[in-house]
Amino acid sequence: MTAALVLGLLGLLLGLALAMASKAFYVEKDARIEKVEAVLPQANCGACGYAGCAAFAEAVVKGEADINGCIPGGGDTASAIAGILGKKAGKTEKKVAIVHCHGPVSEMKNKFEYQGIADCNAAMLLHGGDSDCIYGCLGYYSCIEACPFDAIDVTEKGGVRVNEEKCVGCGACIEACPKHIIELKPASKQVDVLCSSKDKGADVMKICKVGCIGCKKCEKICPVDAIKVHDQLAVIDYGLCISCGKCAEVCPTHVIHDRLASRFAEGKRTPPVISSEKCIGCTLCAKSCPVQAISGAVKEIHEIDPGKCVSCGICVDKCPKDAILWDGN
Repeated sequence: MTAALVLGLLGLLLGLALAMASKAFYVEKDARIEKVEAVLPQANCGACGYAGCAAFAEAVVKGEADINGCIPGGGDTASAIAGILGKKAGKTEKKVAIVHCHGPVSEMKNKFEYQGIADCNAAMLLHGGDSDCIYGCLGYYSCIEACPFDAIDVTEKGGVRVNEEKCVGCGACIEACPKHIIELKPASKQVDVLCSSKDKGADVMKICKVGCIGCKKCEKICPVDAIKVHDQLAVIDYGLCISCGKCAEVCPTHVIHDRLASRFAEGKRTPPVISSEKCIGCTLCAKSCPVQAISGAVKEIHEIDPGKCVSCGICVDKCPKDAILWDGN
């Protein structure tokens, strides 16, 4: 009985001490943290640089993280956070992953037969992988395993491709790829070089029939100098690229992919047409045209010079009255 009483008394005293300590050292939590966390996508992907959405929310409220730091959430989430904190959110553009390798893994030559763990990082430890191309995809799909949004799948020939609708630009695939052939690009840019090889053209063709040979045809035809060949490899400056697709048209190995190629009827490049009934002469199209192919005075119907137009479609997107159409209807 005595022992039980002593233990009970000690427990009571310790409980009271803990209760007093919790009140004495209590730190009030900013109510805005919970509000910010509530508007986050709860992906806990780590793309913001923090352990999860809760940690990011706390950092944002404390001013330690950027309001635009949530990549999966994009502009809508940034605006919601700004509203909670009484601040302004800067403009954000969605970014998506792009795999700079177009080579069908099933058709690429191998240095040896790899029978180890089906993981790119494991294969890389053995003489840099079994593929003859030291720059290309190994085809063991570590990027697919790493993607928390199921945004990467396998092509019919064994290559990998990113579903831009599902991709949130978290960068998990970039970290998982030992070949470093994946990067983030603005989602609005629709033309990509799907190769990473820096070998000379003749050597590339021996290994992969769809690799960049550094011919510079793309560089010569680009109207805005957005693509340059460095170390035998064509590289696009997405900050300059207008997604006109002219580089893709002249690429002899079709390693430059134009996702907007379908805008041209039967593959024939045609400029858009300005509707005389809808055009109000606001001049936004002329001001946004990167090759000065549109002319017209204020409040007058504008015209597109087919000889200058590169069919980039920027004017189509800029027109507030939907007066510029691809098919003229």
